Amino acid sequence: MTPDTILDPDAELVRQAAQGDRHAFDVLVRRYESQIFNLARAMTRGDDEADDLAQEAFVRAYRAIRSFRGDSLFRTWLYQVTVNVVRTHLSSRSRWRRLWSTPVEAGADEDGDAAALATPGFEDDVVRRDTIDRALAGLPEDLRVAVTLRDIQGLDYREIAETLQVPMGTVESRIFRARQRLRTLLAPLLGRGAGAPALARPAVAAGDEG
Repeated sequence: MTPDTILDPDAELVRQAAQGDRHAFDVLVRRYESQIFNLARAMTRGDDEADDLAQEAFVRAYRAIRSFRGDSLFRTWLYQVTVNVVRTHLSSRSRWRRLWSTPVEAGADEDGDAAALATPGFEDDVVRRDTIDRALAGLPEDLRVAVTLRDIQGLDYREIAETLQVPMGTVESRIFRARQRLRTLLAPLLGRGAGAPALARPAVAAGDEG
């Protein structure tokens, strides 16, 4: 058993779910549903199907949970499942569009998401959410996913490397480049000066700092 397995706050629920306890898995779903939805949304640039993709990720995870060996944190494994589900969706959609010569939609959905800056006031919150949503949508997928996992989901660099199955140095490079681009896009609009944008994280602590 690895240190991560021992310290995994989801370990007991995962064990129960693997034994067929549906209630235990439902608790895991409630614990991570917003994070998984926001990851799917970030990867699809605000795709209307993000909710369906998040549900599909949980279905896949439930079916495969008995194969989870605890070599990583459960949430890391769950993020891997989600990334694979969304990438399969995007690949299939791309092939379909090429077949029918359907133009790709420009821009992102304008609804706010959990990538908003934590600020008081409904109107300001909506504006900031929309601004960050648009900025994230403008990033290449590899940068967008990396910075979402780090600055929104709160994963450390090692977890992100495991989730995306890339070297740690690649993760660091992607996050650095994503933050540089976001700084340019968001600093003038949000009045935060030259500092990197502070993206909101889930209310529940999601991991150690990287």
